[in-house]
Amino acid sequence: MREVLSQRFFDRPTLRVTRDILGKYLVRRIGKRELAREMRDVEAYIGFKDRASHASRGRTARNQVMFGKPGVWYVYFTYGMHWMLNIVTERKGFPAAILIRGVGGIPGPGRVTKFFKIDRRFNGQPANRRTGLWIEDRGVKVLPRTIRRSARIGVEYAGPWKLKLWRFHLSPQTT
Repeated sequence: MREVLSQRFFDRPTLRVTRDILGKYLVRRIGKRELAREMRDVEAYIGFKDRASHASRGRTARNQVMFGKPGVWYVYFTYGMHWMLNIVTERKGFPAAILIRGVGGIPGPGRVTKFFKIDRRFNGQPANRRTGLWIEDRGVKVLPRTIRRSARIGVEYAGPWKLKLWRFHLSPQTT
């Protein structure tokens, strides 16, 4: 079974989508070749009050995609060297997104985008086959006991928001 996740999948509460996206596959078409890896480490960023979110200071040119439709890629450049890949969630006008931190065999969000050759061209594009970057359900059953929750990484500046258990990752055994 290979089903591309629709916009409706992402138009739900972010923490639920964050958990449900584990075990799904990030897929990128480059020419005639497809790269695919299971998503194993993701983080949620939710709303205006989340001090770790780009949206906490309001809408800007950089983060405007977060305020758009769910199921759209939010890609930004950080530390002058890494692209970060996020998928927008929830309703239009409410800023929420999920950072793809790691996929099968590739830990770290910068390594993920480098492996998949992702850059600003995907920012604001829908996650579907037409754009060449999408998420698939391949029928992997993720057992609840294999899901770990922890604080998000690299958001020390966010005060108490850094302690939110909004990072979801899989233990080595997934089925």
